[in-house]
Parts: sequence; C-alpha cells; structure tokens
Amino acid sequence: MNLTDKDLLSIQETRNLLKKAKAAQKELATRSQEEIDLIVKTMAKAAYANRVKLAKMAEKETGFGRWQDKVLKNAFASRDVLNAIKDMKTVGIVHKSEAAKYMEVAVPVGVVAGLIPSTNPTSTVIYKALISVKAGNAIVFSPHPSALDSIIETVRIMNEAGQKVGLPEGTLSVITQVTMQATSELMTNRDTNLILATGGSAMVRAAYSSGTPAIGVGPGNGPAFIEKTADIPKAVKQIMESKTFDNGTICASEQSIIVEEVSKAKVVAEFKKQGGYFLPTEDAKKLEKFILRPDGRMNPKIVGKPVQEIAKLAGIHVPAEARVLIAEEDRVGLHAPYSREKLAPILAFYTAKGWEEACDLSMEILYQEGAGHTMAIHSSDDAVIQEFALRKPVSRLLVNTSATLGGIGATTNLFPALTLGCGAVGGSSTSDNIAPQNLFNLRRIAWGVRELEDLRGDDVFEETEATPVKDIDKDELVNLLVERVLEKLK
Repeated sequence: MNLTDKDLLSIQETRNLLKKAKAAQKELATRSQEEIDLIVKTMAKAAYANRVKLAKMAEKETGFGRWQDKVLKNAFASRDVLNAIKDMKTVGIVHKSEAAKYMEVAVPVGVVAGLIPSTNPTSTVIYKALISVKAGNAIVFSPHPSALDSIIETVRIMNEAGQKVGLPEGTLSVITQVTMQATSELMTNRDTNLILATGGSAMVRAAYSSGTPAIGVGPGNGPAFIEKTADIPKAVKQIMESKTFDNGTICASEQSIIVEEVSKAKVVAEFKKQGGYFLPTEDAKKLEKFILRPDGRMNPKIVGKPVQEIAKLAGIHVPAEARVLIAEEDRVGLHAPYSREKLAPILAFYTAKGWEEACDLSMEILYQEGAGHTMAIHSSDDAVIQEFALRKPVSRLLVNTSATLGGIGATTNLFPALTLGCGAVGGSSTSDNIAPQNLFNLRRIAWGVRELEDLRGDDVFEETEATPVKDIDKDELVNLLVERVLEKLK
C-alpha cells in the first residue's frame, strides 16, 4: 500500500463512520431521558472501572505525563463529569412556563466530530463521549496518531458497555487509519454537524475554517500572580502541584509566575523549599533554545516530560530533588520562549514593582499568547482580585487555587470539562467550560399573549416597574435563580 492508497482508504473509512453515526444518532434521538441517562451512566462506570488500564496505556503510547495522574484525569472525566450531568434535562421539553406561555425543547446537533489531542487522550475521549451522548448526539473521534491505540481502546470499552443498555451501534466510533485527509473529511463532510476541537492552534483554526459549526479552544499561557497579601507557602504549594500534575500537560496549567518586589525574596525561598529550581543564567539560555522549534512552535520533546529528562535533553545539570525548572525573565514575546506556553514543568518568573504593574504585565503575556483562556491570582485583597477580574482577557480567573485543577473544575465550581472555551478574545465561539448544553439547540415554543391592537397603544412611553423581590414567593425565587444559573451554563 502506498501513501496515496492510505489517504483514500482513510477518507472512505471516515465517510463510512459518519454514515453509521448519522443513522445511530437518529435512533438515539428517539430515546427518553431515562434511557439516555442509563446509557451515559453505564458508559461512565465502565470508563471509571478501566481508569488505571487506560492511564497506563496512554503514558506508554505517548510518552507524555505520569500514568498515576492520568488515572485521576480518567476518574475526573468519568465520575465527576457524570455527577455534574446526571440530573440535567437534555431530552424533550427542558423548560416550561405556564405563566409565560413559553417552553423549550432540546434538539441534538446531530453528529459531532471529536478531535482528540495526544496530551490527554483517554480522558478527553471519555469526557466528550459522555457529554455528546447525554445531549443525544453521535460522535466520531479523530485521534492524534501518537495516541491511537489508547483512544481506540477507550472507545471500545465505552461502546461495549453502552450497547448492553441500548446505545445504538455507530454512536461512538473512531478513525483507525489516521491521516490529515481523514480529519479534513471529518470536519467538512455534510454529515458532520458540529466540530468539538481540542488540540493545537493549527487544528483549531482548521476547524473554524472548515465551514462546519465548531467549538474550539486556543492555547493556554496563563500567568499566576502571587500578590503580597497571599498565603505564600500555600500559593507555591498549589502552583507546584499544578505544574507537576501529569508533568504539565493540561493547557490551563500555570506558565509563568509574577511577584511583587516587596515579596520576591519570600516567594523565591518558598519555591526553592518546595522543589523549584532556579536555573543559572547560562543554563536558562541553553534550555531556552530547546523550548521552541525554529518555526516558533513548542518543541514536542519537552511536552509532558519530567525535569530530569528535560535537563538531559538540553544539556544541563539539575539537582535530583528538582520538581520544576524556573527561569527569571523580563521579556515577553514570540521570541521569548519562557513567556510562551510550555506543556512541561517549566516556569517563567517575573518581578513587578506593584500589583498595577503585575496587572499590565499579565495582560501583555496573555495578549501575545493565551488570550481568553485562564489566569490565576493568589491574594487576600478583594479589591485587587476585583481589579484583575474586571480587566483580564481570560474566561477563567482562578483565585487561590491550582490553575490546572481549578480551570477544569476539579477544585472550583466551574463545570468539570476538558475542553475550555476561550471566548471571542481567544478566537473561540464560547467562553464556557463545554457542557452538554453546548451540544444541543433549543426549539422555543411561544404562545401568543398579545394582539396587534394591544401593541398600537397611544404612543406613550411607559416604563414598567420591576416586581420587588420581597413580593416573590421563596420557592419561586429559588426556581428563578436556578433557571438563571442554567441559562448561563448554556
């Protein structure tokens, strides 16, 4: 078989999978909420039961991260996502108001194209499969070639479990002959209704330019500001845990640290105490040349690797106890590697005169890469936190928590997700942590409540008074607040 044959075969395989997925989705769309929920629960429990096996497969196949942390990611993607979605209404009538004479019906988008990265392969498949099926959709996965076997096995496990309780055959499938042509066919085929893209910037741009509706995420490059009022030991602990979790492969993880001059010495001492190794100038320059490729893209050789292996590749020596490599930096830009996204235990370290300068610096970092994604702040000063909340070009400002685990919703009350929207500022169609609500449309049914003659009036502008909160029944107020929260989740 030559290369051309493989391209053609991969395209045909993709078309066949999409045809089966379309038929399966039509059947799935006839199922009740109870039937869908049973399928999703069964799939999630099967994935959870195999979390260790799949974690070990992913590490062995890709060479990225630590299988022990991948176990936690698989548990998060199965158990935690299931707990967040199990009671959601996603089938049929999801909202009805007799008083307003209005109701909403969930309409599945149809067939989803699920693009899967090599950094979080099994956990991302679990998560995308659950939220897709919960919303009544079929999904065809386009795997990263370096994680093909672990992705195929994850899909097999979930398919086998789901089909025992009524999942239509073809609802979950994966391209096995992986080529760029197959991925392109998946994104542009008329049977694909929505692209759910997680991966590199080039792939996300291709998704948005495919002509098919897409939800894609941009790169993460979040700074973490340790403000002078922070609990410094706790802040450093959270950052170190975050940056070493699965060797930094989650895009929400911190990429740089910003501290104020007044507290720099304390922060540096605490990082050293907890395993942060500040690179000497010459070693920092050596590693800098290794972080990026000549074309400006991240060097894949550093991704998900422990510090000792990274040091060896860069030709530098680091202490055996070092957990994270830290380089002092004062530059920001495409040709300042430490200011860029590094999916590895490497951090840039910036010093600012005060929080105002730190605020401006963090925005400079984000606007050159990572706008719309995530930032962390460690502080007990509510006024400073509010200033950051109002000004930062991010979709998630995480306060006093790990950026890795906080961004995906593990240590915060954000929706648990492994696809994090970056909003318009980041070139994304949404700023949400992607949930089932992002994967179905709403059909709105509205009864007439006024006639034309009621609208003509006497051309007098009258301002309608709002109903005082005190006049609303307590149960009605609770229902109103719940509806507003659910509306935001959409």
